[in-house]
Amino acid sequence: MFQDDYIVSTLPACTEIPGMIWEKGLMLSKRERERYSRQLPLIGEEGQERLHDASVCVAGAGGLGSPVLLYLAAAGVGHLRLVDPDRVERSNLNRQVLHAEPDISRFKVESAADKLRALNPEITIEALPVAVNSGNVSGLAAGMDLLLDALDNYEARYLLNRAALDRGIPLVHAAVNGFFGQMTTIVPGETACLQCALPHPPEGVDASIIGVTAGIIGLLQALEAIKILIREGELAKNVLVVWDGRCGRLDQIPLVRDPACMACGAGDGS
Repeated sequence: MFQDDYIVSTLPACTEIPGMIWEKGLMLSKRERERYSRQLPLIGEEGQERLHDASVCVAGAGGLGSPVLLYLAAAGVGHLRLVDPDRVERSNLNRQVLHAEPDISRFKVESAADKLRALNPEITIEALPVAVNSGNVSGLAAGMDLLLDALDNYEARYLLNRAALDRGIPLVHAAVNGFFGQMTTIVPGETACLQCALPHPPEGVDASIIGVTAGIIGLLQALEAIKILIREGELAKNVLVVWDGRCGRLDQIPLVRDPACMACGAGDGS
């Protein structure tokens, strides 16, 4: 356990992401020092306070959202906004590890919120049982420092991408299917957006999935989010990180902004 006068030297800060504004939070309490004692030597008190002060919207509380939410809550992200309209079904339980048999028929965001509050009662959980749509997406993104795409349909993904661009908020996209998964980080005005990378939804994708695939990609997405929030490490910008679970291989596909993109307007000087 750390003593009250323990001081961690802060790590060198990476280049700040445009649109992200940090306010100095309170000094860590003795309880927080104990809870986060294994990560404080890595991220410092400043990094922990950045996590504490951060607001993150996670769209999707299912296969990807489960590991993302668990690890962001465990890391001490101070405000998590959960967005998902669905209720828990038994067929979810091979991969959506925030939920269990007693949660069947409950809203996923309510089931998830209960688990996260039990894991870390010192953070704020906002549970919204709504679908991402054109009428609410801007409001869902409002006040957030970071958006995470843990959705399961591309119509909603593109709406979240548009809201990230409009509000200048970084977005971490992830998707999974079968043994395969992908992830990329979108920084408005700097990187290719989701529609640059994937102008059209993939065709011929079914609902089959090995549960651990969602776990692996969700953990990569959570790590990416933490690096963004603490401003440390190299991000998956302008690359699509691709996982092939059949051979245990992780690759990166370069991405470039599309001058003709209808979403980010890369060619209009933005």
